[in-house]
Amino acid sequence: MQLLALFVGTLLAVFVIAWSYSPKVVGGRAVMRWFALAVFLTGLAFSTVTYVPSDRVGVVTKNMFGSSLREGRIVAVNGEMGPQADALAPGLHFWFWPFVYTVRTEPLTVIESGKIGIVETTDGLPLDPGQLFAPEWTQADFERMQDARFFLTNGNGRKGKQASVLTPGTYRLNPLLYKVKMVDQTEILQGEVGVVKANFGSPATEMVDAETGRSLSADEASKLPDERVLSFAREGEMGIRRDVLRPGKYPINTDAFTVVELYSSVMIAHYTAANAGPSTPRSGAMRDAVAEESDIRVTTSDGFKFPVDVRIEYVIEAVNAPVVVATLGDDEGERFRNVMNSAVRAIFRNNAEKVRALDYVQQRSIQESQSLTMLASQMARFGVKVTAVRIGEVGDETSLGALLKTQTDRELAKQEQTTFQEQQKAAEQKKQLARTQQESDEEKKLATAAYSVKIAAETQKQKVTEAQGEAEAITIKAIAQADAYKQIAEQIGKGNAAMIELLKIVGEKGIQITPRIMVTGGAGGTLGSDSTTAALMGTMLDQMVKEEDAPRRATNGPQK
Repeated sequence: MQLLALFVGTLLAVFVIAWSYSPKVVGGRAVMRWFALAVFLTGLAFSTVTYVPSDRVGVVTKNMFGSSLREGRIVAVNGEMGPQADALAPGLHFWFWPFVYTVRTEPLTVIESGKIGIVETTDGLPLDPGQLFAPEWTQADFERMQDARFFLTNGNGRKGKQASVLTPGTYRLNPLLYKVKMVDQTEILQGEVGVVKANFGSPATEMVDAETGRSLSADEASKLPDERVLSFAREGEMGIRRDVLRPGKYPINTDAFTVVELYSSVMIAHYTAANAGPSTPRSGAMRDAVAEESDIRVTTSDGFKFPVDVRIEYVIEAVNAPVVVATLGDDEGERFRNVMNSAVRAIFRNNAEKVRALDYVQQRSIQESQSLTMLASQMARFGVKVTAVRIGEVGDETSLGALLKTQTDRELAKQEQTTFQEQQKAAEQKKQLARTQQESDEEKKLATAAYSVKIAAETQKQKVTEAQGEAEAITIKAIAQADAYKQIAEQIGKGNAAMIELLKIVGEKGIQITPRIMVTGGAGGTLGSDSTTAALMGTMLDQMVKEEDAPRRATNGPQK
């Protein structure tokens, strides 16, 4: 556009001047020449104007009329010839003369969601010796460092890879200075932690005890073995940092920082004969499964050699993850596996040497407890927490078949002997129970007899008492009747008194007296006479005899 405006202006100016010399033009040649000059100047002015769209940035290069850049510099900040630090914002910009300046537009830098921009600069101060990355930009200067002029002057920006990154958004960067590479953000999944290792900065200064995790002073560190002292990096220092990344996404420069991902959930290392071949390092989905290792073979004190199926449960807690990275690198590399395998195999072999094969088989829980204590102590200095040791199958038919068969036969014999002894005990108990039941029955009989005797005695006493009472009652009644009869006899005479008593009995007994009276009564018989009395007594006696014979006849039948 700039050259087109200059070309059109120049062409119009030449045309006007040429027209002014035409024979047809009689007067006003001077005015036309001034007009031609105005047209040329207008075209020249328009040729210095450049337009930058809203979605782009203007990049300027000065081609002449300036000093050369100093050696090692690429972007000019003081009007030197070459790429200029100042980028053009959207809109119209004047006085960028053709041939002196070249202006082109470039797209804005856009960082997409879920990405970060890793920045590398083409100019600036040199990096510090031994450093591969420039220090991180401070939060206060982050936006200003995106301005090329500030970066190259007051910002003291360094040339090369920058530790700072661009988060998702749109940036108006000078592409002559800033080269941006988009990469994915660092994501820590659930069940994992991320340990950050800085690849730039001054040497790490924080010293930590690997076994306790406690920070140490220089004097304390000098008194401990070198393998127990770990160095961790603070902000701006090179090395492993103690602060871990929890599950989530982070805008981390993966060139300037190395993020080691460790599983924080319980993991299992399985040592079994089914995996006698070389094991494969875990990766991806395999990390969620059991890590399979070759079997462990032990030798007991009595010379038996046999395989042991073992499962080791362990976990790397977040606070210990930096220790694991500092000592073993990660949780799935060769170093980690070698340390774990060496410790497990040595502990099981050493423990087996102290016991007999049969005791080892029978005392599995003791072996588990001892191995757990020893392994937990040994792996703690690497930041690994061992939570359980499980022993599965012990030996096989080839190694322990004969021993186990002998033991089985012995146990069967013991069981048979125990069964016989139990049967004898049962028989003795049954005999004792029968004896006890018999004694109980006899005691019941004796108790019943004793109670019967007591009851008879008491019954006899009761009868005696009742008889005595009845006798006393009869006596009292007889005496009373005698006294009454005596008093009646004194008043009416003995014969009449007797007759009254007889009549009472006749009335009470319902005795029929008429026939007998008629038979025995004489002419001179009177009430109370002897003949009358005799007749009454006879009738009463007959009736009494009949009453006594009636039950006997009912029992013995009729008399013949």
